Amino acid sequence: MEFKDHVCELLNTVDACQVFFDITVNFDLTKNYLDLVVTYTNLMMLLSRIEERKAIIGLYNYAHEMTHGSSDREYPRLGQMIVDYENPLKKMMEEFVPHGKSLQDALVSLQMVYPRRNLSADQWRNAQLLSLISAPSTMLNPAQSDTMPCEYLSLDTMEKWIVFGFILCHAALSSDPAALSLWKLALQSSSCLCLFRDEVFHIHKSAEDLFVNIPYNDVDVFVFSVFYSYNKRVNDIRECKESALSHAGSMHRERRKFLRSALKELATVLADQPGLLGPKALFVFMALSFARDEIIWLLRHADNIQKKSTDDFIDKHIAELIFYMEELRAHVRKYGPVMQRYYVQYLSGFDAVVLNELVQNLSVCPEDESIIMSSFVNTMTSLSVKQVEDGEVFDFRGLRLDWFRLQAYTSVSKASLGLADHRELGKMMNTIIFHTKMVDSLVEMLVETSDVSMFCFYSRAFEKMFQQCLELPSQSRYSISFPLLCTHFMSCTHELCPEERHHIGDRSLSLCNMFLDEMAKQARNLITDICTEQCTLSDQLLPKHCAKTISQAVNKKSKKQTGKKGEPEREKPGVESMRKNRLLVTNLDKLHTALSELCFSINYVPNMMVWEHTFTPREYLTSHLEIRFTKSIVGMTMYNQATQEIAKPSELLTSVRAYMTVLQSIENYVQIDITRVFNNVLLQQTQHLDSHGEPTITSLYTNWYLETLLRQVSNGHIAYFPAMKAFVNLPTENELTFNAEEYSDISEMRSLSELLGPYGMKFLSESLMWHISSQVAELKKLVVDNVEVLTQMRTSFDKPDHMAALFKRLTSVDSVLKRMTIIGVILSFRSLAQEALRDVLSCHIPFLVSSVEDFKDHIPRETDMKVAMNVYELSSAAGLPCEIDPALVVALSSQKSGHCNNIHCLAKAINQIAAALFTIHKGSIEDRLKEFLALASSSLLKIGQETDKSTTRNRESVYLLLDMIVQESPFLTMDLLESCFPYVLLRNAYHAVYKQSVSSSA
Repeated sequence: MEFKDHVCELLNTVDACQVFFDITVNFDLTKNYLDLVVTYTNLMMLLSRIEERKAIIGLYNYAHEMTHGSSDREYPRLGQMIVDYENPLKKMMEEFVPHGKSLQDALVSLQMVYPRRNLSADQWRNAQLLSLISAPSTMLNPAQSDTMPCEYLSLDTMEKWIVFGFILCHAALSSDPAALSLWKLALQSSSCLCLFRDEVFHIHKSAEDLFVNIPYNDVDVFVFSVFYSYNKRVNDIRECKESALSHAGSMHRERRKFLRSALKELATVLADQPGLLGPKALFVFMALSFARDEIIWLLRHADNIQKKSTDDFIDKHIAELIFYMEELRAHVRKYGPVMQRYYVQYLSGFDAVVLNELVQNLSVCPEDESIIMSSFVNTMTSLSVKQVEDGEVFDFRGLRLDWFRLQAYTSVSKASLGLADHRELGKMMNTIIFHTKMVDSLVEMLVETSDVSMFCFYSRAFEKMFQQCLELPSQSRYSISFPLLCTHFMSCTHELCPEERHHIGDRSLSLCNMFLDEMAKQARNLITDICTEQCTLSDQLLPKHCAKTISQAVNKKSKKQTGKKGEPEREKPGVESMRKNRLLVTNLDKLHTALSELCFSINYVPNMMVWEHTFTPREYLTSHLEIRFTKSIVGMTMYNQATQEIAKPSELLTSVRAYMTVLQSIENYVQIDITRVFNNVLLQQTQHLDSHGEPTITSLYTNWYLETLLRQVSNGHIAYFPAMKAFVNLPTENELTFNAEEYSDISEMRSLSELLGPYGMKFLSESLMWHISSQVAELKKLVVDNVEVLTQMRTSFDKPDHMAALFKRLTSVDSVLKRMTIIGVILSFRSLAQEALRDVLSCHIPFLVSSVEDFKDHIPRETDMKVAMNVYELSSAAGLPCEIDPALVVALSSQKSGHCNNIHCLAKAINQIAAALFTIHKGSIEDRLKEFLALASSSLLKIGQETDKSTTRNRESVYLLLDMIVQESPFLTMDLLESCFPYVLLRNAYHAVYKQSVSSSA
């Protein structure tokens, strides 16, 4: 009610003073007057759209009565206003009859501005609008106009003034052809207008209903004569409606098409020559205003109008237009000091001089007006470039407010100095006001001319435009414009309604996050597709694919002639790179093109501020790449738990390297640290579980080697061959689904070491040692069962007869051999893994490995065992063989509670287990092994004297096993063996075993 009273009082005062309105002269006064009328109209229309308005004011009055003990004294008037404004436009048409003259004058002054702004794209193109390079000779000349502020005045705002204004003073449509021309032009351009945010006013339907339903007896007799033309106005409205539905969409579509190219040219030229922002600043703000109007028009109409042609209201290239708007905004923000220097000099060197001359030439100039205009001249004259260089903050708000006051003083009918008679003064001051804004209000000017915070209230359309942008490869490079638009949202808040700041802020954050996340996902998917293609190409280079090529080559050289036509030659790797035609585009080419376009968008800004939150687009991409790379590596292992199938380490390594090569190439498109991605992902893959608790390639391969390969060794289906340094399948009835040699030879083990790294290989070793410790636990139980017999045998090794009797008393001898063989197999596999790790590390860090090896080789024998174990642990981590295996020591200390039968693995098992156990129990390893050698040699010499075939079975093989134990041991020597076991027996044993193997193979 207070607002309505103040508006009515002000409008009556304006009429009483007979204020002169002309948008081209007293711009600020006319603009604010028209804004007041439209705001008042919009408010009343919005009030009528509240369905429960009567109940709301009733509750308000009840609450007031409960609080203050009496009802609000304005309540009856408020209630009557609600009733009167059920049809707000009808009521306001009656209300504005006395204000018609002033309103008509203000609106008709737009005839010099609105028709010039509402031109077709062809007319803009012919006039080379916004072009800086169309006339190179005038490129440095300042962009001038007699109506500077009107040049970037919103077209949408002018249409609201015209439509609502002439509805309120409709009599002008019959009496003034200029008014009718403006009215019809506005009706043909749009079908709906914005009342507030996403609330719209359907022009044609509402205006038609209004003019059709106006009863004559409700109108003042003075204006009754005008109503003979109402039928004609209704016909005009219907014609304009048809025109708007048929042609407005295509007209605005062509405008957007023109503006895309015009803004692109403008942004490109200014990026190269930012100094042109000074003289051509007007072009920049005109371009921003034009583009903003077209974007808002499309957004409003696409969501509210039933279209005849949907193509005119679906613009898949809207992102490009928004992008160039953002680029121009960025130029203005970046080169603000350049514009300040230019316009400070302009104001002091030209504007002040011209204004002073105009003031001097005034025939009549009252004292108050003279003081104000003299202050204008003095303020501008005092400006200097040094103020810009010193970073001084400028503030011309006082000057602009004084000019607003001066417009009010000089626009009333009885003013001594009438602005209507001194139009040049008004136009000059409008130009000066624009120049002052270029110095102290650039940010406000950007908001005024290019704010598109309206998208905040059209979320569905906003998201749909974004999806269309991503789906069109040529537009994806402009997708960053959508997150950038989210920075506009806070400008639509108002200090009188602080409650909605959080709501709008949260919406801007969620939309910005969603857009950046979708962009990163799209880029990630493109990168994944490229990686898949590259992995396929890399797979073609694997050795396994060359067999067919070799076979074809051999067949060609063969003299045998076959009757059938030979098979077509297989395409060799690399054929895809041979291009016979430049127009030939492969799928990989399309993926790279799409990726480069999208990465341009992601890399466009390092970060952006949205409601005091900083967003970094590149970090979104980095995060998604890490997640996808992790999943891809695990997926490329192709591990099948049901069938126990897994990719060979060498093939996985080839795929991972191809994947990494593609990821490294991303640095050519986006400034991200791809090394950080590799470190984060690959280091996690060396652990048992990744950061999300998912299994890694380390756990998958460790599980496969332990549960599949080594288990089949224990079952007798696979054997270890030291000469080949690999496990090999044995011929059995049930063939295995995999070839053990293809997973355990030296090249595969090196590939495994490359993939798992030292940490992963350490986890593999620890898992192996856990299995050994479980076998040792069982062996301990067997020792406990035979402890008495073993104690007697230790003291009776020089009594052959007694030893033979004691041996027969031993129980579970076969179980001991079997478990020791299993331990030996595991240790043999670990030896392969350690050797492969040493080879890999020697290639990557040769100097560090040599230093570690030097530590190990020169550790004195008398060194404290704890210090020695630290050195051994370091050496073992580098893959170097140690006298004492630290991993085995750790595994066993926690228990403080190539023949087909793999018997040759016993030597490694005995040496490693002995060294570990005697280290744990603080014994002398060398003395204990010498004692073991004495016992073993005595027993073997006794076997040599036996005649029983069952006792002497495989005697020569056992002799050779003793020799292998000595060779494997770092504590025993051949001299020591010869002192207690004749070498001639070993030589004869080697000969006998060789003859036996030849005869069995024959």
